[in-house]
Amino acid sequence: MGALLDIRDLEIRFGSVEAVRGISLQIDEGEVLGLVGESGSGKSATALAILGLLGPAAQVTGQILWQGTDLLRQPASALRRLRGREIAMIFQEPMTALNPVMSIGRQVAEGFAAHAASWTGREAKRKAIAALEAVDLPDAARRYGDYPHQFSGGQRQRILIAMALINRPRLLIADEPTTALDVTVQAQVLELLRGLQQQYGLAMLFISHDLAVVGQVAGRVAVMRAGQVVETGPSARLLTAPEHAYTRSLLAAVPTLRTDRSRPLAMVGVPVYVAGLGSPRAE
Repeated sequence: MGALLDIRDLEIRFGSVEAVRGISLQIDEGEVLGLVGESGSGKSATALAILGLLGPAAQVTGQILWQGTDLLRQPASALRRLRGREIAMIFQEPMTALNPVMSIGRQVAEGFAAHAASWTGREAKRKAIAALEAVDLPDAARRYGDYPHQFSGGQRQRILIAMALINRPRLLIADEPTTALDVTVQAQVLELLRGLQQQYGLAMLFISHDLAVVGQVAGRVAVMRAGQVVETGPSARLLTAPEHAYTRSLLAAVPTLRTDRSRPLAMVGVPVYVAGLGSPRAE
C-alpha cells in the first residue's frame, strides 16, 4: 500500500527565486511528520502547494500524489472539494487568521456547510458547537455568536483547529500552530493536537522552526534548509544524534538550562558559498 501523501521532486519558483528545490516527502495513514527549518526554508510554500493555494505567480513542478492522484494536475474545482474535507490546514497567526467581522460559530459552521451535500442551518450550528467542544473551548454553545476579538490567542487557536477538523479530514497540515502563543498555552495546544490526532487517526504534517516542539508531536522529522530536505529520520534519533551539520547547528542554537550564559548563543549553520549569489550563506 502506497503513502497517503507522496511528494516527489517538488520544485517551486517565484520568478527567478527558487523557494523549493526538488524535495521528496511521504506521509503514511495516521503518521505525524514534522517539517523543520528556519524562516524562508520553504516549509510553508510546500504546505500551500499541497492545497493548491500558491497562486498564479508560482511555478510548481514535480508531483504531489494524494492516494495516487497527482494534485498538481487536478482542476481548481477538484481541489476545492478536497480542501477542508480530505486535507485541512491550520494557518499561522491565530490573531489574524479569523474573520474579525464574523462570529466564530458561523466561521466554523461554514467549513461544514461547504462540503455537506445537504444541510440546514440548525445542523451546521450543531456540528460547529460539537467541533468547538471537541477542542475544549469553554462554553462553546453560549459563545457561538461571539467574535474573534473576544477570545484569547490560545482560544483562537482552538477555534482554528475546530474549523480544520469539523469534517474529519484524513490529513491535517499544521503550519506553525504555536508560534504566537506563550509557553504554557503552547503546551496545551500541543497536547490537544496529540489527543485529537490519536482519537481520529489523523495523518499530520506539523511545520515548525522549533525542533523541540516538533519532537513532542512527530514520530518522524524532515529538516529543510534553503528549499531542500537535508535530513529525514525518526524524531528520537534525529533529536539526539543528528547526522547533518545543519541539523546539529539547529539543535545547538536552542538555549537550555545547561547553556553557558557567559557565551553568545551558537549561530545556525556555517558559512558556505552558494553558486550564483556571490556571497556566503548559512549551511
